[in-house]
Amino acid sequence: MSDSQAIERAKEHFGKILEQQLERVERLKQHQEWTDYTSAKPIIIGVIGGDGIGPTITAEAQRVLEHLLKEQVEAGKVELRPIEGLTIENRAAKLKAIPDDVLEEIKRCHVTLKGPTHTPEKGDGWPNIESANVAIRKELDLFANIRPVRIPSENVDWTFFRENTEDLYALGSQGINVTDDLAIDFRLITTQGSERIIDAAFAHAQRTGKTKVTIVTKANVVKTTDGKFLEVAGQVSAKYPGISWDGWYIDIMTAKLLDTARRSDFQVLALPNLYGDILTDEAAQIQGGVGTAGSANIGKRYGMFEAIHGSAPRMVQENRAQYADPSSVLRAGAMLLEHIGFTDLGDRLHKALDICGQYERKIVMTGRDTGATSREFGEYIMSTVVDPTVASRWESYVKA
Repeated sequence: MSDSQAIERAKEHFGKILEQQLERVERLKQHQEWTDYTSAKPIIIGVIGGDGIGPTITAEAQRVLEHLLKEQVEAGKVELRPIEGLTIENRAAKLKAIPDDVLEEIKRCHVTLKGPTHTPEKGDGWPNIESANVAIRKELDLFANIRPVRIPSENVDWTFFRENTEDLYALGSQGINVTDDLAIDFRLITTQGSERIIDAAFAHAQRTGKTKVTIVTKANVVKTTDGKFLEVAGQVSAKYPGISWDGWYIDIMTAKLLDTARRSDFQVLALPNLYGDILTDEAAQIQGGVGTAGSANIGKRYGMFEAIHGSAPRMVQENRAQYADPSSVLRAGAMLLEHIGFTDLGDRLHKALDICGQYERKIVMTGRDTGATSREFGEYIMSTVVDPTVASRWESYVKA
């Protein structure tokens, strides 16, 4: 193929992407109300095990949720519903990121608690299907990926609002090898997508008594797309006169999270998809490791709550899945409880995780037989969350 033919083929490919995304922009302009969970009877919580260590750690989170929500389940106010089939084997067999029947099951739920799923990469033997996470976020329009990181003893209380449906990830499977020597991927940022994630960050700051939102980009270099994100932030901020905001570049931001003299200055952060993925993994590591952090994927109609880490196939291959830390999915479960209106239960679970993972640490997860199993840590959390003094225990550790 000549260079001119390769360019024409790339133009055609890019044109189709532009058509799809311009149609998406028009859909984003349409108004949609947020789900009112107070009128949902029952609130249906789907539970997805996923791949690798996913079923092991999700089972512990499910046990804790079933206990905390026992009264609501018995009263018919809440239903926990297992969803099968979101495995790499089934996805590969169907050649779909989400098989149609699985997607329909997910859509019948108000929210889902999801274990990590495997994303194929070149050379790993699986077909080149899209990430299940990315596909679910797009299908359900889960535009806000919310990741809290808390280290009370160090006065660290960060909440990251990562845009979930745009940036490099949105078109990650639609790049093109123009020639054997030239590969191109595409980055997508829209006014509407930027506006709704930044507005969600400011609204969260206002609702929770925070005073500042930090916008993270690389707008000095990536001038068009990151420039748009930063420009929209300035426009949104005008709606929240009581909340200050500043802009930081992603490279120095990764350094400042490690700066013990400055990192407690940050409160709520809003950022595009890729930067959000990188920065929240770093933040989770500061908290105690990616295995300790959960995340919420929120849209106006649906919500998905999950670990921020992957499926850890190496742990399975080495027969160590039973030693995987369930804290990430448990933390996601606490966020799920808060989201559907059970804020007291969510707070109890957050505090139990802080006590067990950061303060008491009566048993320790190492990911190997040198530490506790997932079930043993789940029991530790269970015994702590049911303790009527959990709040006062938490307060005593924080004040110490």
